[in-house]
Parts: sequence; structure tokens; C-alpha cells
Amino acid sequence: MKLAFIFPGQGSQYAGMGRQLYECYPAARQVFAEADASLGFTLSRLCFDGPAEELQHTVNAQPAILTVSVACLRVLQERGVVPDVVAGHSLGEYSALIAAEAMNFAEAVKIVRKRGQFMQEAVPLGTGGMAAVLGLEVPTVQEICQRVSGSGVVEAVNLNCPGQVVIAGEMEALELACRLAREAGARRCVPLAVSAPFHSSLMRPAGEKLARELEGVAIADPRIPVVANVTADYVTSGEEVKKLLVQQVYNPVRWEESMRRLIADGVQAFVEVGPGTVLCGLLRKINRQVRCWSVQDPESLEKVLACLKEVG
Repeated sequence: MKLAFIFPGQGSQYAGMGRQLYECYPAARQVFAEADASLGFTLSRLCFDGPAEELQHTVNAQPAILTVSVACLRVLQERGVVPDVVAGHSLGEYSALIAAEAMNFAEAVKIVRKRGQFMQEAVPLGTGGMAAVLGLEVPTVQEICQRVSGSGVVEAVNLNCPGQVVIAGEMEALELACRLAREAGARRCVPLAVSAPFHSSLMRPAGEKLARELEGVAIADPRIPVVANVTADYVTSGEEVKKLLVQQVYNPVRWEESMRRLIADGVQAFVEVGPGTVLCGLLRKINRQVRCWSVQDPESLEKVLACLKEVG
């Protein structure tokens, strides 16, 4: 059975994540120790104990989610589970690249902390945001964004699954787009608990800073196929990976297309590796025939290992 590992992005963090992995598996402990040493502060304590408000900050959330995801990954690898292909949602693309042996974890955790800082700095606090539009399809949402563009920047940025599109932009335009979406028949338009309009064109300054940061980083050709957010297609060279990581900051995450590409290529089983269960939820709305399990603690890990053994 063809297996994909998929890795979550920002928003999946919670205080207490990774603690049980740390307590039960030496391979996970090693990842947290590496993160703490690389960053120069105890990120592990922030993951385990919070406070939640501090963990929500983009500059902390991004390295924290990456670290917990890689801790899960290392335990799965230790137990002999190797994916045929990988993908990650937004920030999760870095976890996917580590799984594909294209990036080094100690380097990646520093990069994503800076990525978080650059994304936060790109737009003054309180002037931009994001909202999930539920119950409308992508073309309708894009048309609404176009209609309100006279009021400011607002764009469709996370194309997650049928009937779920996340929009991002300047607050006035975002609020107007939400109103028009409801008038057009959206079930809900839910503001997201984020502090900046991620993946919108307003993030271009963050992308430019990230490009300079990545210049000195060695990224190898992936050894396991990786599907990139920006193209919803496979990325095969380290140089291409760098370009796409920069573009990803200010371009839409084409998640539904990415998952459909994997399914079309024969993937029948997915393991969501890292905190939360968001990606398995999206996948069920994309295709109910494929299997998806989430791994974020010892209980879920042992369950997934048993399920994978059963399905072969």
C-alpha cells in the first residue's frame, strides 16, 4: 500500500504537545534537545508547559510545531515506517523536507523561527488577518476577493478542501469579503486566531528576507518525493526547493490539489505526523475512500503502527 506522511502547519499547536513522546521515546527526546541547543532557549518547556498565549506567537509556534512533528517522525522511522511520498501544509513543508532528507533539522528549526519573525514583521500588528470561508467553492471566493479589492488587499490563500477556503488580507477588506461571502451563501466565515495575513501578497517582504536567509543554507535534492504547496506538484532539486519555500510565504497553499495529486498517483494511506488532526479532517472532505491516521502521542502512534501492519 502506497503511504504518504503529511505534516501540519501553524494553528495546530497546543500547550502540552510532545510531552508524552519526550517521556516515552529516546528518539523524540533527542529532537527536543537538538531544538533547545539550536535555538539557545528551552523550546521544549514552551511546548510542554506553555503558556498557550506565548506558544501562539508566530515566532514560537513555527519552531514548536516543527519540533513536535519531527519528534513524531523520528519515532516512526525508528519503528521502521518509511513513507513513499511526503507533503506539508505551509510550515509543515519544512517537516516534509526533513523527512525527505533535503533539510537538516537543526538548521530548519532556526530558519522557521526566523520565518515566523519575518512573517510577523511584514504587516503591522492588528492591520491584517485571516478567515475561513465555509460552504463556498474557490472560484466564488476568488471573485468576492476581486470585488472588494478597492477596499484593500484580500486574497484566497489556503485552498484546503471542498467548501473550505481561507482568505487573508487587510482587516477592512477581510471583513467586507466575509460579509459578501455570507450574502453569497457561505455557511460561516470564521476569523482565525493568527496575527498576520499569511500566504497573501502582503507577505512578499517576508519572502524577500527569507530568501536572503536561505542563501547560506544547504538544501539537498529530496530522497523521498515531496509535493510542494505552491505548485501542487513534485519538487526534485534542492535549488527548486529554495525558490518554492520563498514563494510559499506569499502564495496560496494548494492543499486540495496536492492531496488529489497524491491520490491520483496511488496513495491509499496517509499519516498526519505532528500535533492536531486538522489534515486528516481535510482529507476526509477531499476523498472518503483513502485512510488517514494522526500521530501525536504514544497512544496514537501505537494505534497507527497496528493499523499499518494490518493493512500491509
